[in-house]
Amino acid sequence: MKVLMFGWEFPPMNTGGLGTACYGLTKGLVQNGISITLVLPQAATALHSSMAGLLKIRNANTSKVKIKSVKSPMVAYMNPSDYEQYMLRMKGQKSIYGSNLFEEVERFAKQAELIAREEDFDIIHAHDWMTYKAGMAAKRVSGKPLVVHVHATEFDRTGGLGANEHVYSIEKEGMEKADIVITVSGYTKQKVIENYGIPEGKIKVVHNAIDREDIPQTGFGKNSSDSMGEKTVLYLGRITLQKGPDYFIAAAKKALEAEPNIKFIIAGSGDMEPRIIEQAAHLGIAHRVLFAGFLRDEEIHNAYRMADLYVLPSVSEPFGITPLEAVMNKTPALVSKQSGVTEVLKNCLQVDFWDVDQMANKMVAALRYKELHSELSRSGYDEASRLSWSKSAQKCIEVYGNVLGGLAHG
Repeated sequence: MKVLMFGWEFPPMNTGGLGTACYGLTKGLVQNGISITLVLPQAATALHSSMAGLLKIRNANTSKVKIKSVKSPMVAYMNPSDYEQYMLRMKGQKSIYGSNLFEEVERFAKQAELIAREEDFDIIHAHDWMTYKAGMAAKRVSGKPLVVHVHATEFDRTGGLGANEHVYSIEKEGMEKADIVITVSGYTKQKVIENYGIPEGKIKVVHNAIDREDIPQTGFGKNSSDSMGEKTVLYLGRITLQKGPDYFIAAAKKALEAEPNIKFIIAGSGDMEPRIIEQAAHLGIAHRVLFAGFLRDEEIHNAYRMADLYVLPSVSEPFGITPLEAVMNKTPALVSKQSGVTEVLKNCLQVDFWDVDQMANKMVAALRYKELHSELSRSGYDEASRLSWSKSAQKCIEVYGNVLGGLAHG
């Protein structure tokens, strides 16, 4: 089977979980014998020197993957304002790009149409809203079925505080025109039903995963502090409304009132970073909060290993791969109940994102009680170890087969 896949970020040029998921799924599909033509904006491929360097696929035939780079400045999690700032920096230079993000999405779709006319494939797979137009264009010229993969919706990105109507309309059209919709969790499936009116029978859940082989075996070890020593709590992710960094800081303040020897590390970048720095200062805990900046590759895993607890306080998290990364590094996770990852990772602490009192209490409990910490470390690691991208890919292949079979009998 041959798949024409549209994405818009891919390691190492990724800033969030979508790139990690696209890498894992691509690897899993190839390991299961699927051939992929992967179409990415140029910004997502600029630093890659070779196919092997791009995919780093173990136990898989990289000849089964072809990369098609489209000249475009679109990058992961870009919003209309980000694109406007990019175009302002380009002022005075002749540009082939759209004057705004939505025009660029349309231009990307026209390029996708050209690629679809040239490539040989059986099915189209498009990841998230920026590529839905491309997927629809490819379907229109090829007549091949379209699968759209929902990693997040506009309602997740805005934390439920309104939605960009243009983005919403593209998401809704993509889901309606698709032959099948894949969501990364049952949590997201329900949002798609409620907010986009997509029939339940058209939606299939394929959870994200993690591979043990992708966790570096070298690097820093765990903190060796005893129960009375300094402990470290880690937030790692985009510093933006969806991820709940403000709730993390509020809970940190309360946790420090019970255990003053906690150090909080915030690793990542995002539009809310200045506000979170100000919040920490306003609460009088700036001396206990370290902003580590954006981390990559082994730096990320070293951060997990140095931490005693990882916290994902998201307001709305379709999945959330980072807790899986944390427990695979034998660091317990505290996750908001509004996160899809809790459907596959039961051995973690859970709390409503808005309940900062309970969040603080559970932080302190995980750090203070050795038996609880050890049990969460062991059981979380064992549970995540049973997951794999190959298994997730097999579910995708089953979806492909059902779509193709349905068309054959239609």
